[in-house]
Amino acid sequence: MSLNDPLSDLLVSVQNASLAGKPHVEVPASRLGLAVVEVLKSNGFIQNWRKITEGSPQGRIRVYLKYTKDRKPILRKVRRVSRPGLRIYVPKNKVPRVFSGIGIAIVSTPQGVFSGQEAKARGVGGELLCKVW
Repeated sequence: MSLNDPLSDLLVSVQNASLAGKPHVEVPASRLGLAVVEVLKSNGFIQNWRKITEGSPQGRIRVYLKYTKDRKPILRKVRRVSRPGLRIYVPKNKVPRVFSGIGIAIVSTPQGVFSGQEAKARGVGGELLCKVW
C-alpha cells in the first residue's frame, strides 16, 4: 500500500471491491477520505460508510458498496486526476462534466469537498481530485 497518496489508495480499493462484488471494504481513515466518501454517498455511488475507531489510532473507514438488482456495481470506474506529483486546479467555470452528467467530478475547494455540480452551483473552483462513473 502506498504511503504517498492515501486518496488514490482509497479510490482504488473502493473500485476494486466494487468490481469484485464485495459487500464492503475497509480503508485507512483521513479527513479528505471521509469527505470524498461523503460525496460518493450523497451522489448515490455507495450505499453508506462508517468510521471505525477501534484497532488503530488513525481509524478506518468501512465503505458499504452499492449494486443494481442484478448485482452489477454502481461505481464502475474511478480516475484520479490531480495527484501529488501534478496538481490540477480548475476555475469555477471549467469544472468538467463526466460522461454528460452520468458520472461526477470531485473537487476540493476552500469551502470543502464537493461534487463538480455542487462546486459550480456555489461558484467555487479548486483542485480536481478525481472523476467517478
